Amino acid sequence: MPSASFNDGLRDCKRERKKRYNNQLQGIVMRRLVTLTTFSALFSLLVTLPTFAGWQLSDEASQLSFVTTKNSDIAETHSFESLSGDINAQGQVSFHINLASVNTAIAIRDQRMQKLLFELDRFTTAEFTGKVDIRFIEALPVGQIKYLPLAGDIRLHGNKQAVTTKVQLIKLASNRFAVNTVKPVLLNANQYGLVAGIEKLRAIAGLNLISNTVPVTFNLVFEYQTN
Repeated sequence: MPSASFNDGLRDCKRERKKRYNNQLQGIVMRRLVTLTTFSALFSLLVTLPTFAGWQLSDEASQLSFVTTKNSDIAETHSFESLSGDINAQGQVSFHINLASVNTAIAIRDQRMQKLLFELDRFTTAEFTGKVDIRFIEALPVGQIKYLPLAGDIRLHGNKQAVTTKVQLIKLASNRFAVNTVKPVLLNANQYGLVAGIEKLRAIAGLNLISNTVPVTFNLVFEYQTN
């Protein structure tokens, strides 16, 4: 028959194991409460954060076109159907072109440009970044027209080039203005690593020549979004 001291030791051992178990359980509960509290706080923060407020490009009201020339004297105008961009409070401009939205009015040609020229599996967008005096633009009276220089960088097909052009700015409303090219911006395929793609397009279409110089024009409308 076990002695009293043995039974006491057994009870002490059980109490110690129970104490450790309770401490572990309490720790697990506390950690879960902390995790839940943190998640709730983050969720509340995300819900209450305002969306971007500032000048946003209106895709529906904007247009960007480019001209290709084949066999020396046949020019065709094409466009991109998906544009996005914004201007922040410091005047930083960010403008993106979805290259998959190229529209040449011929589906097979669109597909060839996407695959052979733009290489969409590697490069999905073209981007322009620059800076404007947004305070000057905001202060313009409605109906005012100004001609301003615009400088920035174009990123296309993994290459970046600085560009400078002159644009027409029209203040359409207190919360809306348009930016239009005064004359085409000339992009050279050599500077953006696109010559090989143009050669592939020329060969598959059985053409004698596709020009490496591409004139680009745009009519962009920005609207001020409050939330």
